[in-house]
Amino acid sequence: MCISVFTFTIIQSQVVLQPITSSVYEFLDEMAQMKYVEINSAVKPYTRMFIAHKLEEVEKHQENLNKRQKKELAFYFQDFNKELKPKGDFKKRKDMLFYKDSLFTITMNPILGYKYTTNDNGSYSHRWNGGEFYGYIGEHFGFNASLRDNGISEIVTAPNHLTIEQGGNFKLNQGTTGGRSDYSEMLGGVYYSWKWGRIGVVKGNYTWGDNYHGANIHSNKAPSVGYIDFNIKPVKWFELNYTHSWLVSEIIDSNRSFFLNGQQRQIFTNKNLAANLFTFKPFKNFHFSVGNSIIYADDGVKPEYLIPIFFYKSVDHTNNGAGSNSLGQNTQMFMNISSRQIKHLHLYASIFIDEISIGKVFDAKNSSNIFSAKLGFKLNNFPIRNTYLIAEYTRTNPWTYRHQIESTTFESNQYGLGHYLGENADEIFIEGGIRLFRGLKASLSYTNARKGKAHIYQLIAGNANVKGLPFLETIAWKNETIEAALRYEIINDGYVFARLRVSDVSGDPTYTPFIFQGNQTTIIGGINFGF
Repeated sequence: MCISVFTFTIIQSQVVLQPITSSVYEFLDEMAQMKYVEINSAVKPYTRMFIAHKLEEVEKHQENLNKRQKKELAFYFQDFNKELKPKGDFKKRKDMLFYKDSLFTITMNPILGYKYTTNDNGSYSHRWNGGEFYGYIGEHFGFNASLRDNGISEIVTAPNHLTIEQGGNFKLNQGTTGGRSDYSEMLGGVYYSWKWGRIGVVKGNYTWGDNYHGANIHSNKAPSVGYIDFNIKPVKWFELNYTHSWLVSEIIDSNRSFFLNGQQRQIFTNKNLAANLFTFKPFKNFHFSVGNSIIYADDGVKPEYLIPIFFYKSVDHTNNGAGSNSLGQNTQMFMNISSRQIKHLHLYASIFIDEISIGKVFDAKNSSNIFSAKLGFKLNNFPIRNTYLIAEYTRTNPWTYRHQIESTTFESNQYGLGHYLGENADEIFIEGGIRLFRGLKASLSYTNARKGKAHIYQLIAGNANVKGLPFLETIAWKNETIEAALRYEIINDGYVFARLRVSDVSGDPTYTPFIFQGNQTTIIGGINFGF
């Protein structure tokens, strides 16, 4: 009995983050709607150990699962039993290398993929390759790393493009004129964990805010950044998540840049983000989260922003002088509500407030109403089993995610950290789908997105013109899209996909790459292994 308890403690404390792109997130979401598990889906990624234990909880409801769900569960256990059981004690997924003993565990796999897109405007290809590994040392240390090299025939996810897909730090190939580009992405982290918490140094992406089509608190549209990951869950009804990120400003610091042998060494001004999210569970299957963040720049890392439990606007008042005319840093506040109290149904709402003035933020007359709000639901296995329906509306008012000081905008590498449409925009997203059998998902979605004209910042009589700005007074860009999609995960992390997209994209051409402009019927297909 003592040995069993000791083993459980070791397993509980080992931590590696699972990439957000893994299909296991959809499975856990479905199981949460069926009330077989409870999850705080406002914060992702999850750890592999957390996922493994949630799969164990699902297994306790084996008799209530249908045939497809049982096969899905067995499929994911082929991977996540590596966290739960000794090597060789289970049917294991295919890995290039898997080793496990009483001290050391490691898994290594290649990353390979190719996507091809074509329509009347032309074609576009994207290939990626690399490798990844993750593992554990002893009771408390975890590690993971992945390197992915990308080659694309055209840049379709530039910072100005209104697409939900993640961007990159593109580097044009020498001697090319057609926009062909390569870029690489190094991801990973090292973690120390204990039974009720973890801390890690990570380079990656995370999302805050419940969503199924783009988070509006913190999204993963921007390239990865280095950050401190901190999480504690000392009781069942409370959880704290905190990050401190080193963002990439891409603003040249002329004082520190210099020339050497006729070449310029360009140094960017520093840019940092500190953010916390407090999640409370007052009722079963109900989570309420509230938090705040600050983007600060120009004078290095401030130790007070490394304190996870602070309200950072007040700290900024001290640092910049509350009674002065200084603009200070850029602060935000946000809330998220998630309810799965009705079986089959997930109700959620999130709001991102880009003006923290407690006395005025909800005052329609005096507040600038700078916020982004999202409201939606997902229905699983009702009224027809193995089906789902998603409906989501997002509204982002003018000037949200922006700031008067260029170095403190809510961006990294010029990509917005919030909703992918940015300010002065809204979106209706509806998706229905069916899981025909284990690993195969067919879906049909409708997107209606609009973006208004960007407002130019001006100082009038010492005050900024950011209050009372009209919402979508002029439509600068519109996207109406219907998309049918198929995805089949043949082996763990290995899948093929195909999409047929009928779209009408009009307005400002800078928001859309040429291949997707106008009325188009687009065919997309590809294959992927790894993350």
